[in-house]
Amino acid sequence: MPEEAMAIPVWRRWEKLRNLTAFWFLGLTNNFAYVVMLSAAHDILKEEEGGYINNGTANGTTVAPVTATPAGNVTSTPDPSVEYLTCNAISTGVILLADILPTLVIKMTAPFYIQRMSYRFKVSLVIMFAMASFLIVAFAHEVWLSIIGVVCASCSGGLGEITFLSMTAFYDQKVVATWSSGTGAAGVAGALGYAGLTAVMSPRNTVLSLVVIPVIMAISYFLVLTKPEVTQTVISVEETDSNSDTTMLLKEEEVKPKRKVLTAKDKLRLLPPLMKYMIPLTTVYFAEYFINQGLHELLYFNNTDFLNKAGQYRWYQVSYQIGVFISRSTVTCCPIPTRWLWVLPLLQVGNMALLIAQVFYRFIPFFEILIAIIVYEGLLGGSAYVNTFYKIREEVAPEVREYSLGVATVGDTVGIALAGVAAIPSHNHICTLRIRM
Repeated sequence: MPEEAMAIPVWRRWEKLRNLTAFWFLGLTNNFAYVVMLSAAHDILKEEEGGYINNGTANGTTVAPVTATPAGNVTSTPDPSVEYLTCNAISTGVILLADILPTLVIKMTAPFYIQRMSYRFKVSLVIMFAMASFLIVAFAHEVWLSIIGVVCASCSGGLGEITFLSMTAFYDQKVVATWSSGTGAAGVAGALGYAGLTAVMSPRNTVLSLVVIPVIMAISYFLVLTKPEVTQTVISVEETDSNSDTTMLLKEEEVKPKRKVLTAKDKLRLLPPLMKYMIPLTTVYFAEYFINQGLHELLYFNNTDFLNKAGQYRWYQVSYQIGVFISRSTVTCCPIPTRWLWVLPLLQVGNMALLIAQVFYRFIPFFEILIAIIVYEGLLGGSAYVNTFYKIREEVAPEVREYSLGVATVGDTVGIALAGVAAIPSHNHICTLRIRM
């Protein structure tokens, strides 16, 4: 066949570029509110609760070190070598739970009904929840109202992830990579943008300025993305001749097969084969979010002159998100075999153990070393996420791919929720302990 006959038409190339670009921005905007709420968690609690605690005392940053008697009673006898960790009255794990539990409910239930809803309607809900989250948090003056705003961000991110990942089943496989890269970029842009903007304006005004994010999502979906005939058409990926300039060709079948209608029994039967993807993802996310929301706040350095405790927390978030962005953007050149997905949770649990030891023993001497470890943590988490969904998109049968991609998003959400539950009592217990500084 002549090479010119096999070439992809210009209009098809332009359409493919539009879709890749749209999915990148959809990933960016879908995860942006979620990332900002976690980055702002420390400031939200500090502002609404009126400060830190030290050994259970409000405004404890000026309280002298104290010791405990064997009977458990606190005395005022100072010990210069002993300090209590300076902590928020409420763990940032509370914000994590508010940011993830609604997502968990949505993802656990949505696969059984969400295909009956049009994508236009689902995306409109995602946009409205995202807009509400920024506005509520920006104008809230009490913790409970701030948490409602965080819940709206959670509903937006959870519904958006299951919607857009399911939608990738009808496009070129590479949109999974651009979506994942966009979600990684959301981490960097959200955490770095929040840290940078709060240097020149208040946290409240920073959150208010971010209402532009849902507007960008609306433009990406309604104006940039081309819409496949989702209800009737399956779009397949064919390989072209190896001598062609492009290796993948997106085409519509001449006889368009209908998407397989799955019963509730079919959906339950499809879950066990997905466990090889979901269990490693759950474990990785449990370990990394226990680090992020249970330990980051406690890993501060007193001898860092250029950053206070709140500043260090923000830059831990930025460092983590940089690692996530790098790993989520490199799947097409550095894919991981499915059997290697089990290595990632082992490495991440090792990270968690290392940083728990750092909280108690303070053996890492410099802030910069800890930053490098947190970047590595992000690399593991991002790699687990993108490779999991890339492998599902590649290995699962086309007729059940949409459902499988959607339901597999439960894996990371369960891990995050468990981490939030574990982070709160862990934070409260550690904050009562005497630490040799």
